[in-house]
Amino acid sequence: MAIKRWDPFREMITLREAMDRLFEESFVRPTLAPLGREGTLAVDVLETDSNFVVTASVPGLKPEDLNVSVVGDTVTISGEVKEGAREEDARYIYRERRFGSFNRTLTLPAPLNPDKAEAVIENGVLTLTLPKAEAARPKAIKVKTK
Repeated sequence: MAIKRWDPFREMITLREAMDRLFEESFVRPTLAPLGREGTLAVDVLETDSNFVVTASVPGLKPEDLNVSVVGDTVTISGEVKEGAREEDARYIYRERRFGSFNRTLTLPAPLNPDKAEAVIENGVLTLTLPKAEAARPKAIKVKTK
């Protein structure tokens, strides 16, 4: 057995590497693939004259796994990704697929009409079509001459 000389900077380097990894994963290269860190959901929001269209990647989820609610100008998408069956005597080499509950709340720039909202899942993509409330839609005013 060899005697190792104690190097006080070895622990500092390990701490520095851990802090670098923390900042890199949090700010430089955040993980936002379908379910990112802490159960968030990556979304795209498109605005037209009469609607907002929200799309989110939800691979493998069924409509009964998702909950969508609209209140005023706020949309909440929540759900749960269930863990697949685990093999008792298997040793995983990689286990990167995330599971658990997620929740995403979006505040849109105009009030919504939840009675006419639609939610559709196709090929692992959730598409929400959220009509704007009548008061929020642009009105054209005809200009007359005298």
